[in-house]
Amino acid sequence: MKNILSHVNSGFIVCLCFLIVFSCSSGNTKNETKSTGMGQKKDGKHIVCFVYHRFGDSRFPSTNISLSDFEAHLKYLKENDYQVLNFSDAIDYLKSEESNKKTAVLTIDDGYESFYNNGLPLLKKYGFSATLYVNTESIGGSDYMSWDQIRKAHKSGIEIGNHTHSHQYFLNLDTEERYVQFEEEIVNSQKLFKSNLGIEPVTFAYPFGEYDGKMKEIVRASGFKSAAAQNSGVIYSGTDLMACPRFPMSESYSDINSFSSKAKMKPMIVINEEPSSLVITRNRSKPLLNLEIQADSLDTGSFQCFIQGSECNLDIREDSSGSQVNVTLQSKSSILDRRRTLYTITGKDTEGNWHWYSHLWVNPEVK
Repeated sequence: MKNILSHVNSGFIVCLCFLIVFSCSSGNTKNETKSTGMGQKKDGKHIVCFVYHRFGDSRFPSTNISLSDFEAHLKYLKENDYQVLNFSDAIDYLKSEESNKKTAVLTIDDGYESFYNNGLPLLKKYGFSATLYVNTESIGGSDYMSWDQIRKAHKSGIEIGNHTHSHQYFLNLDTEERYVQFEEEIVNSQKLFKSNLGIEPVTFAYPFGEYDGKMKEIVRASGFKSAAAQNSGVIYSGTDLMACPRFPMSESYSDINSFSSKAKMKPMIVINEEPSSLVITRNRSKPLLNLEIQADSLDTGSFQCFIQGSECNLDIREDSSGSQVNVTLQSKSSILDRRRTLYTITGKDTEGNWHWYSHLWVNPEVK
């Protein structure tokens, strides 16, 4: 389990959809509560999503994956009969009445040229699609793909997603400026994609995985069917589709054992989360996270929590019905010295499968 835990990610409106329950969040960025609905759909469909950045570029180990590791990932998915979909098609599959299949999504952020030169040929070799999230301001810059390379990747079956124009730290901006600029950048990028590729992306990824409730509403109102965050976890029918989790892959935790453990991961069904806001301030140096988790066949005695850079206090309270469990996670020390910190909880079910959920905290004061 240490290998699995070597890395680990607003609103008041709950949208109850017939047979499938999705949560939609909006509004405030503090003291928010997110209800993810009534739990998992009976078909049990879920999606494991991975995020990559650079391929075979050892200058940047924190965002790079070796080509041997990446090919090992693709080989594992092929040999174990996963359907590998782009992000948009995976969301369509999740919403559909299609039968349950092992499903994986490969996403690539930022549009580095190493993807075109090194990653894309391997995807073609194994016949897999992926979703490439591009920040349009960087296109053609040093180390970044050109419009022509993006066009060729798209024609070869790669979905192109919106990653804003500037890829900046939007949470560092004053709120009024933040939302105006965030929306303007989305609109501008969509226009650039349309004029250069002839398409407008239908999925979105938040720069650095950072957002607040209003930003999520802007993404939803812009017409995107889903948005990718950067907290770890598994997408299922109760996931907020404007903040889908992804497992990051880079040199420090991309060996095949780590990858395969994530590929086999099941969702931790969170019915309610408080707060759902990502943003922390100085008066919340050791933020408390409260979760209501659908118990079903989970073995609460196996629950573990992990916090980056700190030890974790875990409190578990089962209700009398046994249908859900209330869990509290809190860091034992201040997390204010880090910009982004993940609280993660994992646990096994009675069949031995591991389940995973994480919450991302962001301290915008750390530049």
